[in-house]
Amino acid sequence: TEITTEANPNSATNIWQKDMFDYGVNRISFGVQSFDNNKLDFLARNHNKNDAINAINNAKDIGYKHINCDIIYDTKLDTKTLIKNDLEIISKLPIDHISAYSLTLEEGTLFYNKSDVKVEDENMARYIFATLEKFGFSQYEISNFAKNINSRCKHNIGYWEYEQYLGIGCGAVGCYNNQRTYTYKDVQKYIDNACEYEIIEVLNKDDILMEKTLLGLRCIIGCDISLYSIAQQQKIQILNDNNKIKIIKNINKHIVIF
Repeated sequence: TEITTEANPNSATNIWQKDMFDYGVNRISFGVQSFDNNKLDFLARNHNKNDAINAINNAKDIGYKHINCDIIYDTKLDTKTLIKNDLEIISKLPIDHISAYSLTLEEGTLFYNKSDVKVEDENMARYIFATLEKFGFSQYEISNFAKNINSRCKHNIGYWEYEQYLGIGCGAVGCYNNQRTYTYKDVQKYIDNACEYEIIEVLNKDDILMEKTLLGLRCIIGCDISLYSIAQQQKIQILNDNNKIKIIKNINKHIVIF
């Protein structure tokens, strides 16, 4: 069983990491974002380069089987030199999984309505992905890279394969029996109503097909072509004929599109 905890480098002390490990956690994911101190200040992170490096090395020494590092790109501070330095540091650390995210300006966050902080650069993204491949991290989803099959994040793959999952805890989301559940985001409301949901969203057949398509096509899982109607399969064939998608036969006795 894979049990993952997320951690910020500044609060993931050696004692805390050891306690989590002793509780059975065997995978740890650090919100590093960058190893450049100026960029970390810009992103309002509470750790510095050395905090992140020490936290990752401590995790390895404690015995965590798998270690992930989150990084962010597409900020106005990013240069090829800065990104290269970050990736070279990653290549020398005991990390077997990388999640590389383009900066997103979410409503309610520090950078919302500050469009000048983000610079979209497709060439930079391609450089990051190519460099990670060079360092032995294979891309298996738009934002996720793993050293090998065993390093791929199991719970993320579960989402992408539209498996059922429970959301337990304040603000948690679950999905089972074709329903998406949302617990209370307010801590006290959750404590008072821990076994209730604030929202239950019923997913119909079209919702499920849309999710399976969007999730499957963004990673190496792909989509079983039998999910689609004859008319949809004809459109899929047109896309295949124009090299927009790839159809691969005989994967687990199914025809899968990518």
